[in-house]
Amino acid sequence: MSLVGKEFPNVTLKAMDYLGDDKEINVLDVCKKENKKVLLFWYPKDFTYVCPTELFAFQEMVEEFGNRNCLVLGASCDTNEVHFAWLSTPKEEGGIEGVEYPILSDTWRKLAGELNITDLADNVSYRATYLLDESGVCFHESVNDMPIGRNVKEYLRILDAKIFNEKNGEVCPANWEEGKRAMAESREGVINYSQGK
Repeated sequence: MSLVGKEFPNVTLKAMDYLGDDKEINVLDVCKKENKKVLLFWYPKDFTYVCPTELFAFQEMVEEFGNRNCLVLGASCDTNEVHFAWLSTPKEEGGIEGVEYPILSDTWRKLAGELNITDLADNVSYRATYLLDESGVCFHESVNDMPIGRNVKEYLRILDAKIFNEKNGEVCPANWEEGKRAMAESREGVINYSQGK
């Protein structure tokens, strides 16, 4: 079942950051108590192949997400200790040194199980991505199979569309990007948009 339009599960997990600080993070609390949007992305395993390319891609865009009042969080079913080992390993040795956002540790598959994103054969999560608003309600979710990496810029585009809609009330048509025309959410709006008005 889709989580879109629903509140994110109220689950607290351990997390690790690049400084080696053990944390506990409840994504729903981050949204509500810190009044932030959240991008939470899951990946299968630390010390693998596609995964580090994604973690670096999110790190490269973390400031852009921050400029939109959106916190980036990673997550997998590895332990905090494994997270810290990977965060401390240089890139040229297969590590993710330089990644600064927190990474959640769902070793008991509690949250991954609630989200139904666990690959039961390998007991790891798929590449699932969630965008949540400040009230903790999901406005985007997607799930990729293991071999398929994400396009991080697409999540920024979706976030921009959400912010635009919140501010202006207009809806964003196919392939909309910041600076492009939107349209009124009505039959007349569709007609005007299709006629270039």
